[in-house]
Amino acid sequence: MNVLLKEWVGDFGLPPFAAITDNDFGPAFEAALAEARRNIAGIAEAAESPSFANTIEALELAEGSLDRVAGVFYNLAGADSTPAREALQRDLAPKMSAFSSEVTNNKALFAKVEALWQGRDGLQLAPEQLRVLTLYRQMFVRAGAVLEGEAAARLTAVKSRLAVLGTQFGQNLLADERAWFMPLAEADLEGLPEFVVAAARAAGVEKDAAGPVVTLSRSLIVPFLQFSPRRALRQKAYEAWVARGANGGATDNRAIAAEILALRDERAKLLGYASFADYKLEPEMAKTPAAVRDLLMRVWAPAKRKALADAAVLEALLQADGVQGPLEPWDWRYYSEKRRVAEHDLDETVLKPYLGLEAMLAAQFDCANRLFGLEFRPLDIPLYHADARAWEVTRRGEHVAVFIGDYFARGSKRSGAWCSAMRSQRKLGGDQRPIVVNVCNFAKGDPALLSYDDARTLFHEFGHALHQMLSNVTYGFISGTSVARDFVELPSQLYEHWMEVPEVLEKHARHYKTGEAMPTDLLKRLLDAGSYDQGFATVEFVSSALVDLAFHEGAAPADPMQKQAEVLESIGMPRAIRMRHATPHFAHVFSGDGYSSGYYSYMWSEVMDADAFAAFEEAGDPFDPATAARLEEFILSAGGSEEPDVLYTKFRGRMPGVEPLLKGRGLLQA
Repeated sequence: MNVLLKEWVGDFGLPPFAAITDNDFGPAFEAALAEARRNIAGIAEAAESPSFANTIEALELAEGSLDRVAGVFYNLAGADSTPAREALQRDLAPKMSAFSSEVTNNKALFAKVEALWQGRDGLQLAPEQLRVLTLYRQMFVRAGAVLEGEAAARLTAVKSRLAVLGTQFGQNLLADERAWFMPLAEADLEGLPEFVVAAARAAGVEKDAAGPVVTLSRSLIVPFLQFSPRRALRQKAYEAWVARGANGGATDNRAIAAEILALRDERAKLLGYASFADYKLEPEMAKTPAAVRDLLMRVWAPAKRKALADAAVLEALLQADGVQGPLEPWDWRYYSEKRRVAEHDLDETVLKPYLGLEAMLAAQFDCANRLFGLEFRPLDIPLYHADARAWEVTRRGEHVAVFIGDYFARGSKRSGAWCSAMRSQRKLGGDQRPIVVNVCNFAKGDPALLSYDDARTLFHEFGHALHQMLSNVTYGFISGTSVARDFVELPSQLYEHWMEVPEVLEKHARHYKTGEAMPTDLLKRLLDAGSYDQGFATVEFVSSALVDLAFHEGAAPADPMQKQAEVLESIGMPRAIRMRHATPHFAHVFSGDGYSSGYYSYMWSEVMDADAFAAFEEAGDPFDPATAARLEEFILSAGGSEEPDVLYTKFRGRMPGVEPLLKGRGLLQA
């Protein structure tokens, strides 16, 4: 029997990674899809009258084998791709879309869901059950269950094509990132800190190059842009980085982006919406494109003022170096780093030895222990890659979750950082405890030393992990991070705040060689510079979010690159800053529709996370037990059991304004 379909009887029901081969996945998906289809048909065709148990709860359990197989495969496909896995991803995209459409297009099944919804007042449902029923009906309706004939068939075809295109977009991007590297001569290493040199040499080994190289991994190219005094090399590396997905040939994503936008617009029109943004934002906290634009523009104006003021300072530094001409995008990070050293006496090469990966892992675990009583025990078990590590998570001796961390960049891993679950928490059908995965792309080293941004990323993804681990609901449909897109970033961005708590840094930010704590004056300078360069960072982000919104709130643009240029011109984008994610490599928006019309959600959540951490500050203790208990009860354990604004108000007593965000980014005075 296929190892993926057997009962997993090892420790904590973990997948038997050592026994799984790429050849197992295809047959396992076929068998699991067939089983799911049989289960769905049984629910739809059952003669008895619909009940919450025989319809909604049965649907919750109908795809159990498929969930298990997909939970393993898609995690591995993102973190450790192989040609076989990429081929299977392409094959699966239309098949999985077809299965999803079969379910939501099943008229007999939808009739049962609709009957329950219409008669909900007489069902005596618990609040969580009513919420699940509401969301199931919403899912069916938004997927086109009420459409008939040609419209229903066309929507199915559109969704299938979108699934294929999203997979292709992501694989093209990975191919571009994997293929490009820039060899460095020994002379090109002059001026680079030792940690950058070490990362470049390690990358050269991975690429089978004759010496050190710069790759398009963010953990290598960003510090290279920060520290390399060789402007021509910075320009070459930067232009390759921003050209991902736009290099012509088989991996060019520009035509794919145009087709995706046209199909999304058609999808929205088939469902009766004025635009895809109207369709996508309806179930989110923001609700409307106008609300999103209002938030983004309230932040854009002060961010742009700050960025332009900073650009003038950096351009003066550039010209003081004897360079004639304006500040360019490949200059910003280099001169900003110089300015940071001059104004804040903060040198990344001095800072990084105190931010070792092991120390920061200990810090994130320690904070989780102090806030929520969680304990983390390393596990010596086989995983899917030698770089991956695992911990058992317990509380008061009771098993809570298994946490897997996969932290180092490699050619088989897509870029970025993310949290996923190989298994989500639920109580229905047995007390299922989660298997949660954090994936990052840090530079490997001996030891691995993090930048301050890397350390924030580590805490960010662990905040998502806590949302999964501490989930305490009955139904998987609303478990963990199954919440509105503009609410899902609240736990992750909130957790970043604990990395900046002085007592946390005093305890854990210790020199990897000497074990000495970060000097008090260095710690103070670090915290004082917390909002340094936030004009740049905010402009990078908000411009990307505004382009995403513009793509989806009107008719689909025939040429997305032209539309991108028009949006940037209309808002007066500073010339020395580019979008954080240009269209051809905007994976958040085009590798799937999770963040389409939704890239703003990081900032929407940041409005809440700044206010949420203020609750601890107001209590006089960043680890205040009562505030932590409310945070767990109403945010981290609640999943999608209630509307997010209801949950947040229960935690905080009110909804926040934008001022804490502007204050945190140092933009109030801009």
